[in-house]
Amino acid sequence: MSASDIILRWRHPVSDAEIVELTRAHGGNPEPGWWDKVQNHSLGWVTARAEEGSLVGFVNVAWDGGAHAFLVDTKTHPSHQRQGIGTMIVRRAAQEAKRAGCEWLFVDFDSHLESFYLDACGFRPTAAGLIHLPSAAT
Repeated sequence: MSASDIILRWRHPVSDAEIVELTRAHGGNPEPGWWDKVQNHSLGWVTARAEEGSLVGFVNVAWDGGAHAFLVDTKTHPSHQRQGIGTMIVRRAAQEAKRAGCEWLFVDFDSHLESFYLDACGFRPTAAGLIHLPSAAT
């Protein structure tokens, strides 16, 4: 299977169980019920499905209700990585955020993903700040 066999959709239905399964396959520790809580607050999301319908890629697009959108939870199933699917879903998310009137699309990532986001997807580096709230003194 190649990226040309993948079906991308914007705001297409995706179940919490599918997100849990993809997150587990990706090596994450999913929280069942997360997607059911989050999706109503999203600008949208991109699903990547194999021809038989299985979810092989996903990205959620959060937003501030105005000019700023944020990529969250970009995932490609390990069996489908290194085929351009992640790049395709990020580019589609950017197109849809632009179509919705957003001016900026942000993403944060671990350093090992720098080449993917900066080189393959076209993001540029920017200064940012981060507070790990559970560790922060109140």
